[in-house]
Amino acid sequence: MNPRFSKASRVCAVLGMASLLLLTGCAEAPKAPTAKKLELPVYPPPPEPPRFYYERTIRSTADVVADDKDGALRRALTGEGRVGESLDKPYGVVARNGKVYIGDTASRSVLLMDLNARKYKRIGTEEPGALRMPLGIDVDEQGLLYVLDAGLKKIVVFDGDGKYLRTLAQDIKWSRPVGVTVDTARKRIYAVDAGGVDSQEHKVRVLDLDTGKLLFDIGGRGNGPGQLNLPRDVAIAKDGSIYVVDGGNFRIQVFDQDGKFVKTFGGIGRRSGQFARPKEIAVDRDGNVYIVDTAFANVQIFNPEGQLLLDVAGRRDGDVPGGFMLPSGIAVDADGRIYLVDQFFRKMEIFRPAALPLTARYGQPPEAAAAPAAAASAAAASGAASAPTASQKPATATR
Repeated sequence: MNPRFSKASRVCAVLGMASLLLLTGCAEAPKAPTAKKLELPVYPPPPEPPRFYYERTIRSTADVVADDKDGALRRALTGEGRVGESLDKPYGVVARNGKVYIGDTASRSVLLMDLNARKYKRIGTEEPGALRMPLGIDVDEQGLLYVLDAGLKKIVVFDGDGKYLRTLAQDIKWSRPVGVTVDTARKRIYAVDAGGVDSQEHKVRVLDLDTGKLLFDIGGRGNGPGQLNLPRDVAIAKDGSIYVVDGGNFRIQVFDQDGKFVKTFGGIGRRSGQFARPKEIAVDRDGNVYIVDTAFANVQIFNPEGQLLLDVAGRRDGDVPGGFMLPSGIAVDADGRIYLVDQFFRKMEIFRPAALPLTARYGQPPEAAAAPAAAASAAAASGAASAPTASQKPATATR
């Protein structure tokens, strides 16, 4: 034994070590970092008054179809997730009265999602009417679906539930058909032919709605007023004005219903109101124009005069609400909701107008939504008139 360490010294060392261990055990354990709460996007951001809210993301049919109690209980016990048919490579989108049609070039079909009925259906998967590369899609006032197939180079028409009806424009010489819109009031179809580097067929083909016969063309390759360079999409306003995404010239061109040039707006650049890679277009009930820019990964909203009103969405930290990488198709339903598709993240996001209640049915026009409230108020007023002594609060409609 080392004489330098007495028994008393050893006892003190043991007691000191025990005290140290006791203090260490009583020390507060380090706290796990608090997860940062994800704030859902609002446009424009505060302190400006909100005009659009992010509402939801749809990636597969599981996000639409109603869940059953047995399935929900099983997943709660096992931890498994819901499984549905996913969006593979979505491109175009159109929305009408809560029915959303998404063209998917990878699955070679159009996916119909009825957001109110909470059901779905695949369209164009079998003959007659099998699709190869559905790019342009639109729905007319009767609910018929028009699909411009870039692979088959023709327009395929289905009823609202996906039953094949007929084929149009198969005799027209196409170069690169990409976008389509329908003008029911004037019985016309507007189909965009993007042309190509070695082609002069940079046009909008105007067809008869019933027969598909070519009526006249708009454009031709160039950069002058009324000329087009790699056009991408077309939309029609209520007054018949024709808005064309002139992609290669980085602008929007406006024509009257007879195809006569009216004006342009936009231009190449990286500031708001300019374009770097404009792609698809939509027009709402008030004539406002919505332009998707793939380079900016957002939607720019202009008034009918071409003045910028607002930006919606953009590049964010990954695949998060309001974050896009390769946006393509856009649609605006009668209730003002925006539907925006992203090819890279394989999703569709919905943005709701700030004035629209969260519980409002999809696709219900604002005046239709206000009708129940007006009827209830009228009934309340009638009841108060017949019994003036009764104390009664005005009735309100709820959804």
